[in-house]
Amino acid sequence: MAFNTKDGGGDDDVMGEINVTPLVDVMLVLLVVFIVTAPLLTQAVHVNLPKTAETAPPDEKAAVYLSVDATGKVFIDKQEIALEAIEGELKNRQAADPELALNLNADDGVQYGTVAKVMASIERAGVTKLSVLTAPGS
Repeated sequence: MAFNTKDGGGDDDVMGEINVTPLVDVMLVLLVVFIVTAPLLTQAVHVNLPKTAETAPPDEKAAVYLSVDATGKVFIDKQEIALEAIEGELKNRQAADPELALNLNADDGVQYGTVAKVMASIERAGVTKLSVLTAPGS
């Protein structure tokens, strides 16, 4: 579609250019709207939970603590155990309690290889509930 310009000269010249300024203005407004609303769409839904009377927590079995001290000694519930015997001991406990939960404490100064061996023994023993405990802070 072409536009005729009438400047009184009587020329029937066709203008072949489109004015893109309004298009750019509309696109910039849409971009600003998108930038402002996009962060609002990713926020979680806020829900006011109903208030109920306090109930007693369910009975939970105490977790087994497996600790590795700074010298590399391994303890299961404060009893020292050889690194090679961890897997057998955990298999016995797993057979007695299929819902066995294990908390792993490792000293900050212990070698990574020792902790890796302990974790491999835990996996081979079939323990699926493992918590690696750390101290809060930076």
